[in-house]
Amino acid sequence: MATDNETSGLHLVSKLFDPASRADPYPIYAEFRARGPVWIEEMSALVVTSYRDCETLLRDPRLSAERRRFFQPDQAADPYPPDAPSSVRRPWFLSLDPPDHTRLRRLVSSAFTARTIARMEDSIARLVDECLDRAAERETFDVVSGLAYSLPMTVICRMLGVPLADERLFHQWSAHLTRLVDGFPTPDDQNGETPEWVHGMVDMHRYVNELVADRRRSPRQDDLISELLAAEDGGDVLSHDELVSTIVLLLVAGHETTVNLIANGVLALLRHPNHLATLRADPGTASAVVEEIVRYDPPVQLTARVAGQDLSVGQAKLPAGGLVILLLAAAHRDPEANPNPDRFDPAREQVRHLGFSLGPHFCLGAPLARLEGRLALTAFARRVREPGLLVDPPPYRDHINLRGVSELLISHAGVTR
Repeated sequence: MATDNETSGLHLVSKLFDPASRADPYPIYAEFRARGPVWIEEMSALVVTSYRDCETLLRDPRLSAERRRFFQPDQAADPYPPDAPSSVRRPWFLSLDPPDHTRLRRLVSSAFTARTIARMEDSIARLVDECLDRAAERETFDVVSGLAYSLPMTVICRMLGVPLADERLFHQWSAHLTRLVDGFPTPDDQNGETPEWVHGMVDMHRYVNELVADRRRSPRQDDLISELLAAEDGGDVLSHDELVSTIVLLLVAGHETTVNLIANGVLALLRHPNHLATLRADPGTASAVVEEIVRYDPPVQLTARVAGQDLSVGQAKLPAGGLVILLLAAAHRDPEANPNPDRFDPAREQVRHLGFSLGPHFCLGAPLARLEGRLALTAFARRVREPGLLVDPPPYRDHINLRGVSELLISHAGVTR
């Protein structure tokens, strides 16, 4: 006889939180999907898993991206010390609704044009080759630390004009702040201690405040901070705190997702050597490989919204103020959207995914992530001879949303020049 937890779906949430499920949460997602939208009373949340529902809800203006109203109803609670920069309390614009989100996105997008991203291709390709050159010096190679982690961090730091000697600071801060982006609490969030992400957030904001002050005094060419300082729309400009908050967001959110894209991509290719061979023989297939990776093993597994009013999703009811959890990774494996969804197949006729979101919150950094993924995977396939997984499944970080491997050790027969 089914227990109340099993009936409500709470046991499936518990299975997702179990570290043993981290290497392969997809059977759990399939259980969720078989139930249709699942209301979980204990969480005041509706879990949605079908592609059609997720696609529709991401565009629905009745849903709010201001998740703070659900997770932090007590706005008086402030984890930051009194001397923290005021910018640290400014919400990231991806967690805002129109008109605030519309205004900030319009200003920021002026610095993320297709032309801006395209002119970075040669420099990113050189960085990828430098990473693989270092791999050639070792018999074994950790794809995470040696390529997937270092490449996007170096790219975003150089876009912002961060001195090379200071990039290591952002590595440390980003590691702390990933939990905040992941959206799930750590044990020290709940035991009365100040969470590590609070210290990382304050330190990063202090550093970025200094960077912005430097660019105000001495603007640079081809420098993202200088471009954001100059961004204007109808006389409107970013305030100082808005600018600093946006830069921190770009450093943390954009970096961590691309780490997973590259590492998950290499893992999928190593597990499917026929597709690795195809990419090696035809680099022109790289874009299709990236899109299939985002579908098959997405860097961001889920997102959430808050209902602004009562609404229905299929047969389920979502009350005003309730949370809707969109399990994007489950939606990607909905057979109605992608036939044979559990098969990794870059050659599939159509790849449907929500990995970069949809609607007003479509990811501004998607073109950059796609470019980095394409260049990294193409170079890996071309240059690394006879790569093989040393540990399968590899160890995973303790993240549910930004799910990714913590280490991806491979052997190889050499790295060509």
